[in-house]
Amino acid sequence: MVQSLAALIIGSILDFILGDPRGLWHPVQGIGWVISRLERILRRIFPSGKTGERWAGGLLVILTLLISVGLPALLLFLLSSIHPLLSFLLSCIFCWQMLAAKSLRVESMKVQEALEQEGLEAGRRAVSMIVGRDTRDLTEEGVIKAAVETVAENTSDGVTAPLFYMILAGPLGGIAYKAVNTMDSMVGYKNETYQYFGTCAARLDDAANFIPARLSALFMIAAAFLAGYDGKNAWRIFKRDRKKHKSPNAAHTEAVMAGALNVRLAGDAWYFGKLFKKPFIGDDIRPVERQDIARACRLEYATALLQLLVLGALKAAVIWIL
Repeated sequence: MVQSLAALIIGSILDFILGDPRGLWHPVQGIGWVISRLERILRRIFPSGKTGERWAGGLLVILTLLISVGLPALLLFLLSSIHPLLSFLLSCIFCWQMLAAKSLRVESMKVQEALEQEGLEAGRRAVSMIVGRDTRDLTEEGVIKAAVETVAENTSDGVTAPLFYMILAGPLGGIAYKAVNTMDSMVGYKNETYQYFGTCAARLDDAANFIPARLSALFMIAAAFLAGYDGKNAWRIFKRDRKKHKSPNAAHTEAVMAGALNVRLAGDAWYFGKLFKKPFIGDDIRPVERQDIARACRLEYATALLQLLVLGALKAAVIWIL
């Protein structure tokens, strides 16, 4: 437990400072490859249709988790048998790679920089790299809102949720979470292709994020107070708007972000040429502006750091007591 906590602290520091260095292979790439290969194999084995595809999708989840967690666990075991330091160093690397705090900030800030330096069209191109919605016709306000919403949602998915699971179960807990999250992002769609095949992955992702999404929102509210944002309004909007999303988890941090920045987020959006009607989150106290992307990123970092300090201290207390 001491080693896993130390690895998490070192890994978090590396992520805050370095992010994901270009050219370095990432475990999530491997998880994505496993999912793609298993999907092709399982679709050939199981019949098409509701029952067959749900069985195939369920088996995909089981096999992906076994492979994604089993191989790193085996590697850590083998290295520990050679020397404990080797296993510890790999644990640090795994913890580092499971987090995405700096990467989220860097990619989001590219949107603000594009708007400031090259204008709206460049901003649309930049935001298209981090969101799934259609960006071709977005106004500058729409570009900014899309970037801020992405920071808000991915603060949980990419930073605080894996941090939560690594506090509980070390680097393997973070890898298991990322495997679930990657499966949902690849097959957890409600369309003709994945309506049944992706059911298990989508529901498991909802379950895995249930506690982290709410915990992340609470830490973000506290971080808003500490960082000089409108913490009181963040709490108010969180209580009012946290359920304004089809996903049971997605709107929690988004509501906090909208309240902390005193802006209105969400609303209708176009995906693959189709308009999706969505409720607004937050109040239109002031118009969004380019600097809100940087403000969102600062709140993301403050939230991640606060959660690391608090949950890390709790785990250290448990270790000391035991």
